[in-house]
Amino acid sequence: MIIDVLKSFKFAMEGVKEGWKKERNFRIHLVFTVLTVLLAAALDFSMVKWIILLLTIGIMLSLELMNSAVERTVDLVTTDRHPLAKQAKDLAAGSVFIFSLIAVIIGFLLFAEPLFEIVLSR
Repeated sequence: MIIDVLKSFKFAMEGVKEGWKKERNFRIHLVFTVLTVLLAAALDFSMVKWIILLLTIGIMLSLELMNSAVERTVDLVTTDRHPLAKQAKDLAAGSVFIFSLIAVIIGFLLFAEPLFEIVLSR
């Protein structure tokens, strides 16, 4: 039982490593994640802001990996340019795009006030 759980964690980490190695957009999201977390720490975010920030980051990174999984699965099923294959890939990419926009709005709402306070206090 415990061995199976540990194996599933190992497989999950292999997925994250695969995303890092082969997915440019995932790497970009991770770089922005590090910068965002450092800025949030510097601004001394409250617990509520941290929860919102971490949920947003987790959803964004997860969606990016799911998009890659859909793309790989479609590529495995067909190498032909099929309208349904395109739709599947476009829908998965669209979900990432929509949440990216939402994440930017959430980031603005979380960071705007403390950053404006810093700028205005000078």
